[in-house]
Amino acid sequence: MSRANLQAYRQLLLGKRAEMLGDVAALESDAKTDSGDHFSPEHMADVGSINYEQEFTLGLMESERRMLSEIDEAIMRIDARTYGVCMETGKPIGKPRLDAKPWAKYCIEVAREKERAGKL
Repeated sequence: MSRANLQAYRQLLLGKRAEMLGDVAALESDAKTDSGDHFSPEHMADVGSINYEQEFTLGLMESERRMLSEIDEAIMRIDARTYGVCMETGKPIGKPRLDAKPWAKYCIEVAREKERAGKL
């Protein structure tokens, strides 16, 4: 992959990383604000709703953190000059796949197989 392409993907990944960091910070802020400590719900359904929202927010935060980790790994692969190469087969990852998911570490064939096996 050319140096210009690697630089373009690096900028794309850094932009996505900054966006996600903002999302995680907002989710953390919402989770702290909506902790339910500031009022006492009078109905058990309200308690259930609050607990559901907190669990949902925590799940989103975990998902965002995993994606941040994948983005950081992709940036490290750019630095190591292994970006755009399937980590399992050693074959190039197609440009359409990298354009859609710039943190991809597997070619589409391997990714599909891992999804079928429940490993992704």
